[in-house]
Amino acid sequence: MTATTPTRYLGLDIGSKRIGVAVTDELGLTVQPVLTLNRRSHTREDIRSVARLCRRYSVAAIIVGDPLHLSGEVSRQSERVHAFAAELGELTKLPIHFIDERLTSHAAHEILYEAGHRRQRHKELVDQVAAVLILETFLEALKQSQANQESSD
Repeated sequence: MTATTPTRYLGLDIGSKRIGVAVTDELGLTVQPVLTLNRRSHTREDIRSVARLCRRYSVAAIIVGDPLHLSGEVSRQSERVHAFAAELGELTKLPIHFIDERLTSHAAHEILYEAGHRRQRHKELVDQVAAVLILETFLEALKQSQANQESSD
């Protein structure tokens, strides 16, 4: 087994009104919610805010939820998210990875409901929980890819 450099990732659930943010620990093993950014009138301000979080947490890459249609086709929101991510990648010089986020908001609502949070409070937390789910999906895929690579060596 090869030693890997500790890597921290930032996960984003980018919506039209809010951006949910989550981050991994320094070893890239566990995921914690960070905050929910309320979108401002200028996208550039949102991109700068996320870039500051990237620096604050010293992340090596950004994982972005891709809001595809249930059919798997690209949605208008997916196009907006890709444009946002492209600008963010340009500003931060960090790699951007997209993860299919279909049904993560629904799953996030279910998690909050099961945890006993009132429906009125979900709006404050659902984007963070969705960002956590996006990041966990990425970490699981990364772990699977590494296991497949090691078994083929």
